[in-house]
Amino acid sequence: MIFLAMHFPISGTDISPIYLVVIGFLIGIMGGFFGVGVSFIAGPALRAIGIHWNFAVGTDLAHIVGKSVVAAKRHRALGNVDLRLGLIMALGTVGGAECGAQLIELLKRRGNVDLVVSIVSICIYFSISAFMIWESWKTFRQQKARGERNLQKGRAAKDETSFEGVTRAVQAIPLWPMISLPTSGVKSISLWVIILVSFIGGIFSGFLGGGAGYIRMPMMVYLLGVPTHLAVGTDLFEIIISASYGTFSHAIKGNVDIMVALVMNTGAAIGAQIGAILTQYFAGPKIRLLFVPLPLIGVAIVVYTLITGEKV
Repeated sequence: MIFLAMHFPISGTDISPIYLVVIGFLIGIMGGFFGVGVSFIAGPALRAIGIHWNFAVGTDLAHIVGKSVVAAKRHRALGNVDLRLGLIMALGTVGGAECGAQLIELLKRRGNVDLVVSIVSICIYFSISAFMIWESWKTFRQQKARGERNLQKGRAAKDETSFEGVTRAVQAIPLWPMISLPTSGVKSISLWVIILVSFIGGIFSGFLGGGAGYIRMPMMVYLLGVPTHLAVGTDLFEIIISASYGTFSHAIKGNVDIMVALVMNTGAAIGAQIGAILTQYFAGPKIRLLFVPLPLIGVAIVVYTLITGEKV
């Protein structure tokens, strides 16, 4: 796509600013709605127009910071942010992000960063979609009868998942110190469990780009027991901290095209506010089910680019 192409010297590519603004706007809506950086679309979308994966990862992180600030502010106003949980998770994510960034550097030195990151991203994105469509559909079936009874009694349906047994087991892991998360309705959980979840998300953030909310948001819901709406807003808040660190780490390694990120943010700033507002009109299971197709879009873009070696 070379329509009104502009040269970006840092990454050495010619890209249409219109393409970047539109991609930023769409990613902003999805990020504000699902609480994720949407790097499973942003990264492939940048790779598809000729940007190497190391630049796609670093630049996506830079763009995510600005978008997440706007979306998290809106979610905070809507009461969807657990500040205590977000600050704790930032600790683990920063460490994981550095590990992921170092893996990118290793692949750069070996000269196979594009191939390896493409294959890993396809496997991860497809697995996430397959799992979430299975879980969300199962939860819908389980809640159908309960929802009808709740409506008859005038009560709102609880944001449940089909993994409540797993959630209770995770919350019961007796690793001191145990803390409570009143905003998220979690009475007791090990601090180390939260840090481990965020560390895993951080590795994917540093390696595949974005805030890795596609890993962290589902883990917050299914493992930590955080309600979906709070998981969305809290993850966006946490991404501000972790993506800022990831951006800095990749920038000193020469992997960030800041001009590309700024152009994308012109569209993302508007889209993020729209997405945050839309969460108020959907129940938790519906948000999770609507999330399913998005990683598959990223898979399709990566597969096309990998097979053809062409720009879209």
